[in-house]
Amino acid sequence: MVVKGYAAALSGVEGVVVSVEACAMPFQSEISMTSVIGLPDHSIRESLYRCESAILQAQFKPLRQKQIISLSPADLRKEGSGYDLPIALVMLAMSFQVPETRFKEYIIMGELALDGQIQPIKGVLSMSLLAKKHGFKGIIVPKANANEAAVVSNIDVIAVENLLEAALFMGNKKPIKPWQRNINSPTHQTKRLFSDVKGQATAKRALEIACAGGHNAILIGPPGAGKTLLAHSLQSILPPMTATESLETTQIHSIAGTLNKNAGSDGLITERMLRAPHHTLSHIAMVGGGNPIQPGEISLAHNGVLFLDELPEFHRNTLESLRQPLEEKTINLSRSRQRISFPANFMLVASMNPCPCGYYNHPKTPCACTASQIARYLGKVSGPLLDRIDLHIPISPTLFEDLTQVSEENNLQEEEAIKQRIANARIQQQRRFQPFTEQPCHTNSQLNGKWVTQLCQLDDESTKLLKTAMEKLNLSARAYHKILKVSRTIADLEQRDRIEKHHVAEAIQYRSLDRRFGLA
Repeated sequence: MVVKGYAAALSGVEGVVVSVEACAMPFQSEISMTSVIGLPDHSIRESLYRCESAILQAQFKPLRQKQIISLSPADLRKEGSGYDLPIALVMLAMSFQVPETRFKEYIIMGELALDGQIQPIKGVLSMSLLAKKHGFKGIIVPKANANEAAVVSNIDVIAVENLLEAALFMGNKKPIKPWQRNINSPTHQTKRLFSDVKGQATAKRALEIACAGGHNAILIGPPGAGKTLLAHSLQSILPPMTATESLETTQIHSIAGTLNKNAGSDGLITERMLRAPHHTLSHIAMVGGGNPIQPGEISLAHNGVLFLDELPEFHRNTLESLRQPLEEKTINLSRSRQRISFPANFMLVASMNPCPCGYYNHPKTPCACTASQIARYLGKVSGPLLDRIDLHIPISPTLFEDLTQVSEENNLQEEEAIKQRIANARIQQQRRFQPFTEQPCHTNSQLNGKWVTQLCQLDDESTKLLKTAMEKLNLSARAYHKILKVSRTIADLEQRDRIEKHHVAEAIQYRSLDRRFGLA
């Protein structure tokens, strides 16, 4: 006799159905013995001890037979303690203490404590989506994960607190009503306002363009000029997430185990994330990896902003690892037995000083760095990486008059006007991209070469201006396309259908810093 239940494994952000099978084997000794097969990791092999303890604490009879627990597909690596609950239930069904009639209706996941209580696990949202996709009636999860699982509609989310409760439900002895999600609780994050930044009109204009088109930007200026504050205040002017973007972001943070910190009580992340990792983070922490494989900072910033403060202080390998995801909007992690992809559609915002002391070209404070020190410092940021950044924004010291202004009402009005322009520009882009159904596109920064040619056409005067800039600044083909995309965004902010000469001229000025500072 074989008893079969269903669980879920994660491959990137996607779920995979796992069959949990139990089979009784002939055994001569009075001492029971149970084995787990199907590429389980060490935490799953340890689950047998947790399951046996939880079974005894739930007042079930101890197992008196040898059992083989099989997790299939056998060639897929199973990781984590979430298999405790399905393993314990099929063990009870195999010993005829729980009927097996309802096992085919639900995906079951949960970690067991020794006393039988069920602990929360990671990645429940992806598992809930998997249950709906494969036609299961519902999913049985720890009560702490119920809101997250209930984000998915049209499936029953059964929230359980302990093994006994789960067993009674599976045996039709205790009905449990499907969990109802609270949908009136938005995400609450403490964030700085764009209106808090004093002065810096040029930088604000450039960052408005960056947010409108999803463009990458780098802020270059002396210490104390407001680079970090400008970056952290971007959250207040970014457009709201769509339902699809919210679900994608929530999935990633569910897998990473950071959902409780960032989501509302309804289980969803509804505001765009701003991730600001320290420059000492490792390569794996940036792109993802580890055992089990977890998303990195570039995926945790999906549909939001990745802010790298003091860019040259990051390890060179860590920075170079950004080049592929900046272009493809995804990160592919290859291991000996598997290949996993995580989404990484983020807006990169970086900041740096123009030299080690920070006062190169400062209007009042002299620079104390030698030419070789400046070249070595700036050389930490490679030309190929800088070429992938659309907007290079110079930051000047803030004037005293700007710092002492007290007209907060005007600043708030300005911020609301910026937010409205960005929202209108995004709407215009969405309308323009509707015919391109073969590959979804959300912002101008995602346009590929074919679409750039079709959607970013220039008149003769604009073409001549761009040709002159390309020759004088010795810009690359990638920079040429970046200028066209930024020009398209500037035109969208003005609600213009065609790109005009002054749009191109403004876009070109944001590409001059890489040559001026010798970063190419």
